Amino acid sequence: MMQAELMFGRQIAGRGRVSEAQWSDFLKREVTPRFPDGLTLLRASGQWRDPDTGRIAREQSFVVRIIAAETPETLARLKEIGSAYKQRFHQQSVGLTLSTTCASF
Repeated sequence: MMQAELMFGRQIAGRGRVSEAQWSDFLKREVTPRFPDGLTLLRASGQWRDPDTGRIAREQSFVVRIIAAETPETLARLKEIGSAYKQRFHQQSVGLTLSTTCASF
């Protein structure tokens, strides 16, 4: 199996932050349909360096952990989620880590 973690920053440049309602709607419309078998949601605090200014930015974030078969289709769905978030919330990036894991449910 593959463990994927998607990292979503909540700050929207010049527009405040992603609200709880907006996040719930995003999960419902973009994430759950692509991974209906389940996921784990973590709330986190993160930081990253802005490539344009070189400044460190700190923000509240969401981490979604998904355990799924390691297939090209799974990878495509993960990339689609990241693209949808970037477009909807005007983000520069969505972090994605992948690792091979043993899992049973």
